[in-house]
Amino acid sequence: MMTPSHQWKSSTAALLSLGLSTALVSPFLAQSTVLAQTRFSDTQGHWAQSCIQSLAQRNIINGYPNGEFRPNAPVTRAEYATMVVNAFPNAARSRNARSFTDVRSNFWAANAIRTASQTGFLTGYPSGEFRPSQQIPRTQVLVSLNNGLGYTPTGSINATLGNTYADASAIPSYARDAIAAATQTQLVVNYPDVRYLKPNNRATRAEVASFLCQALKTPQQASLISGNYIAGVPSQGLQVRTEIPVFYDVAQKVIVSPQETAPLTLKVAQDIKDSQGNIIIPKGSSIRGELQPQRDGTQFVAREVMIDGKNYSLDASSEIITRTISARDPNLLALARNAVLGAGAAAGLSSVIGDGNITAEKVLTGAAVGTAIETNRNRPWLSVARDSALGGCRCRWPINGHW
Repeated sequence: MMTPSHQWKSSTAALLSLGLSTALVSPFLAQSTVLAQTRFSDTQGHWAQSCIQSLAQRNIINGYPNGEFRPNAPVTRAEYATMVVNAFPNAARSRNARSFTDVRSNFWAANAIRTASQTGFLTGYPSGEFRPSQQIPRTQVLVSLNNGLGYTPTGSINATLGNTYADASAIPSYARDAIAAATQTQLVVNYPDVRYLKPNNRATRAEVASFLCQALKTPQQASLISGNYIAGVPSQGLQVRTEIPVFYDVAQKVIVSPQETAPLTLKVAQDIKDSQGNIIIPKGSSIRGELQPQRDGTQFVAREVMIDGKNYSLDASSEIITRTISARDPNLLALARNAVLGAGAAAGLSSVIGDGNITAEKVLTGAAVGTAIETNRNRPWLSVARDSALGGCRCRWPINGHW
């Protein structure tokens, strides 16, 4: 896309190959889902923001006095008991109340622990302990929800787990049936990679919130969690190596120097759809990023995509563009036709031509250069470039023969 330093393989479009962090672009975003304003100071833009906000509004979860939610903090078994009882206040009490040796009657979560035990969401240990201060693992949360809601798996347990999770072998034997059922009912949320359950990791506050949101969702409701993170759901978002045709609507080419970093906004040339045919990124959406120097060339690195006036994170990059051209090449002007220059390239051309008036803002833009080339065919190209340059920046750039 750039020359004399580097140029895209096509003068009108390039293909961006997505990296691994594309989960924030989903049909929910493409359809302009409006996220409620969070009341927590540390969840803005968080992957579970909508879910956390919804649960907080329903008084199922709470934050801290300083306004934080602390989404990445661990959850104790006592804290989880409180959350699950708040989430399912009408759950039937199918078991007798049980006393635990390490939960006193005046313990702050004693009532919640008792209720969670009666409703089948939680049990204690064979020793008679509940271990209220123990940080609860992800496996325990999922087994708890599955048992409390009474789900049972269908079909092959091993096939369900093995086909869904790359780390299925790490699932404790006692939990395999429940995790399979939780997977089949779409309770499981794995961020950032849906393929990894991480069953023995401690559950974070955001993860517990996401499990609860899935458990509370009705079939008629859209999930508050991106489908990219819900285990057992065909991906609703962009797959790794998805190609996005793009174009630069200001000019056909951008010219930069080899070590120059330059901001750039591209437009999506056609609707990008998922495997179900849903439009994820509409045609005409803006992709913002920058051109970055690489060892052997220049690469466009995307940072965000604007969809319907809202910005979403995007991790994408083009192939490395390795084409270069000498600043003294007589074909330079032809390449510069309908092009814009980065600041480094403008300074470099200024030095080659010996004219300090060339700037990145007003230099060699399509009409000026095109007219100059067409009407000055017999003049030396340096003179044409000098006469076509506009602006007032005095700058110099060391020349070593190439850009």
